Amino acid sequence: MIGSLHGTVAAIGEDSALVEVGGVGYLVQAGSRTLGQLAVGATVRLFIETHVREDAIRLFGFVGEEERAWFAHLQTIPGVGAKVALGILDALPPDMLIDAIAVQDKAAFTRANGVGPKLAARLAQELAAKQGPRGFLSLSAARASRAEGGSSQGGARAEAVSALVNLGIDQGSASRAVAAAAKQFAPDAPAPELIRAALKEVSR
Repeated sequence: MIGSLHGTVAAIGEDSALVEVGGVGYLVQAGSRTLGQLAVGATVRLFIETHVREDAIRLFGFVGEEERAWFAHLQTIPGVGAKVALGILDALPPDMLIDAIAVQDKAAFTRANGVGPKLAARLAQELAAKQGPRGFLSLSAARASRAEGGSSQGGARAEAVSALVNLGIDQGSASRAVAAAAKQFAPDAPAPELIRAALKEVSR
């Protein structure tokens, strides 16, 4: 099983890239956002999700591990295959995807190629009922914390969700309440304010 590739981009196509590693060329399928970050002749590391079928082995590449994890997680929803999962991640990077799940934003999912209203509704509902690949909201919180030295809306939101869960509110409801509450504040709002506002959302 291939988990990652580190090599040189030999060619870029409409939906794939050829990555040479140690004299061997690997054809890696990827979404348009990933392909847009590659350049022929450049050195790249791609995180790989390997699909093994009776008639083929397909490699799907991502510049970040979080995208690879969400690509696999999305396909746990009935009706979502690799092509649709790539389309969702093209339209909704992990941070936006997490927010869309938290507030049950069906319209956000319809922006992805291959996702109609019925599938969008199922995605919003079923993903909200599941734990994310690394914990709901944890990916965006970690990224924001790295980018802003630990003092960020993402970190405050994760803290607020944790506080609500400790009060006995289920993870999905806590995530939705905090996401709705966050819209009322500036990006640097502290966790206590988010918690108070989220509790009001829960009581509605």
